[in-house]
Amino acid sequence: MERKQRLYINEVATRDGFQIEPNFVPTEDKVKLINRLSRTGLAMIEATSFTSPKAIPNLRDAAEVLQAIDRVAGVRYTALVPNLKGCERAIACKVDEINLVMSASETHNRANLRMSCEQSLAQFAEIVKAAAGVPVTINASISTTFGCPFDGSVAPERIEHLVRRYLELGIRAVTLCDTTGMADPVQVRALCEKMIATFPTVQFTTHFHNTRGMGLANVAASVEAGMRHFDASLGGLGGCPYAPGASGNICTEDTVHMLQRMGYDTGVDLDALLAVARGLPAIVGHDVPGQVAKAGKADRKYPKPEWLENGSQVAIASGR
Repeated sequence: MERKQRLYINEVATRDGFQIEPNFVPTEDKVKLINRLSRTGLAMIEATSFTSPKAIPNLRDAAEVLQAIDRVAGVRYTALVPNLKGCERAIACKVDEINLVMSASETHNRANLRMSCEQSLAQFAEIVKAAAGVPVTINASISTTFGCPFDGSVAPERIEHLVRRYLELGIRAVTLCDTTGMADPVQVRALCEKMIATFPTVQFTTHFHNTRGMGLANVAASVEAGMRHFDASLGGLGGCPYAPGASGNICTEDTVHMLQRMGYDTGVDLDALLAVARGLPAIVGHDVPGQVAKAGKADRKYPKPEWLENGSQVAIASGR
């Protein structure tokens, strides 16, 4: 099969995944996991979040994690930054990128961030100013892009308005987030095509959840629309702690498997990634939603039944 265009996979398990785990994942385990992920060909790893330890206690070791990991050439390390103080802490840890976040929905923004959308944009301006002259890029995420669990539908014009506001601040990378898995493939393709056509200089990333089983279908739709960057979470871990019904993100290894089966070049060594994924349940202490790590790749072959190999006949019960 002829290899199609290059796609880029961003791993978010150690931030978006670990933030809502019932138990704190030890710092040493986080570092080991990031180091293993760094050697699988992923484009970016969202290592942690510089959020208040009171709000997200599972990520209270953000600085320790970033200071201890191996920085592998070709991999970018990012952290979510909720405010100016978090930005300063992230810069001190020499992250490659800081990820800002606000919601398209006013209600969700207040529930998640305890501020209005305009207050979030004002805070973004402060962070952009603080990061000026520092070798760090800024990505801004739009939560509830495809629908809000409180307010329902979100108009495409609202997303266009926010992207324009980001551009006015000097932000050139934007993630479109399906925070609670409300998106469908038709909606995704239409919005992604509109964003790419309207803002050709913006680097867009999509961030889908599999809450209603449409995560991979939405990835495929966004690829067909022209998207090239995708967030995903090892094992399918994650979800927003302040969004009702937000279950796990799309699974990284399942996403890579699908895209590679479709002929796309993800740059990821799937076998190496699956080896890391199979060790994830031991780290978090429970089973994870990922499927390919359990079932194996689609080209996996099994031994033929012995009776077929030796030509013997066996009776098969009908079950009636």
